[in-house]
Amino acid sequence: MYAVDFHTHVGFLHAFPGTPTRLDPLGLRLLAMMARYRGMDAIVVTNHDFYRDLGDTVYGVRVLPGIEISTTRGHVLVIGPDPPANTDPGTLTPEEVVDSAHERACVAIIPHPFRNSTVRSVDAPFDAVEINGKHPRYRTRVEEIARERAVPLVGGSDAHFPFEAGRAYTLVDSDELSPTTLVNAVRDGRVQPIVRETWLIRFIRRWYARVHRIRSSDVLSESLRHPHP
Repeated sequence: MYAVDFHTHVGFLHAFPGTPTRLDPLGLRLLAMMARYRGMDAIVVTNHDFYRDLGDTVYGVRVLPGIEISTTRGHVLVIGPDPPANTDPGTLTPEEVVDSAHERACVAIIPHPFRNSTVRSVDAPFDAVEINGKHPRYRTRVEEIARERAVPLVGGSDAHFPFEAGRAYTLVDSDELSPTTLVNAVRDGRVQPIVRETWLIRFIRRWYARVHRIRSSDVLSESLRHPHP
């Protein structure tokens, strides 16, 4: 059994979306340090719209490949041995992403189904649904989506700061841990989501909710000032 955080980022907050930076290796080391402290055996690095190989193991924590793709309907996690290196945000449909993931021997997962996303309504063969570390209050609704689709649940912290790593994660029932065995475990349903609850994590969660409300308000204000023709 392995503890794996299925959803992490090496860029702090949402800085430099879709673009690797020279700070990414530092972000990964800090992320791995916290993941090890929280008992993670592995993290899946799912940066927004790009994948870069940053190493196999950092501070004793396995680093597994993935990407968070910005589709026309919201985000989709693609995890496995061969995620795409780059995607153009907002151009691929969820259906296209799922098809591409399966062609690449990866799994396609619906992350944070109720945050800025309608991917949950798409009729495509997703492999799992995520209980997101930022939004565990939606767990009952996320479980309902998983039942309707007959797919397993996984857990991911959605860490954009290192101290968030491991606040939600997945227990993976496997004899060994690799990108391929992780994919097989998801497809076989040998996964179990875990969400941590501490005063610090609850405080961070409230702070993030405020940040997202402000960002959503800014986006709405900008769209009203500059409406599309």
